[in-house]
Amino acid sequence: MIPWLRAGAPFPPAATALRRPNGLLCASTAVSAERLIEAYGLGIFPWSVAGEPVLWWSPDPRMVLVPAELRVARSLRKRLRAASRTGQPQVLLDTAFERVMRECAAARPGQDGTWITEPIVAAYTQLHRRGLAHSVEVWDGADLIGGLYGVSLGRMFYGESMFARASDASKIALAALVRVALDETVPVIDCQQDTAHLASLGAREIPRRQFEHLLEQAVHAPPIDWQRYASAPLNRLLSAY
Repeated sequence: MIPWLRAGAPFPPAATALRRPNGLLCASTAVSAERLIEAYGLGIFPWSVAGEPVLWWSPDPRMVLVPAELRVARSLRKRLRAASRTGQPQVLLDTAFERVMRECAAARPGQDGTWITEPIVAAYTQLHRRGLAHSVEVWDGADLIGGLYGVSLGRMFYGESMFARASDASKIALAALVRVALDETVPVIDCQQDTAHLASLGAREIPRRQFEHLLEQAVHAPPIDWQRYASAPLNRLLSAY
């Protein structure tokens, strides 16, 4: 049994989350921008399916990517440097946030559905309008071929999902995000759950208490000026690879 989160009630302590399934903390009928801000500040995130209650999670351990630990394969490094020189594919910030979300929600091989439901799209889009959620997009001309989105509070970035319609497109988006994170002294990019794909890119698990300690400092730090990065393509950052 898990607690039912009623309107206006605070989240239960993360330490009370279930061990199996790992991190399941509570449930609610709805999700809103205000609830998301509260949740992310505590290291909690939503994940559920359409037609069911919203489930809130805080797993232990927590999968994170330390920006300096991103693994870049030789072939990807060549693509990143070429993109920095030629400007192609073009890497942009916050020009198609909702579209990136919907691309991430699209059906994928081996998946029966998506946790990115219409209420989730609406809530995160509200965060985006408030400057608290961002997308990194990879464009081949007018075609959106890859990208990712996530939430930013203070100097913390919480990665939510990514997609690719062309080889390495999501990795190019991640590489650009990592350069922003390094510039802005973001301690970790939250990856939430352990997956082989994330591990191959350098992500690793840390204890929840360590994650919460990093979070407490980063969330209350001066926020990142994302407009600085949205004013021009992010290709310029890729030369560092």
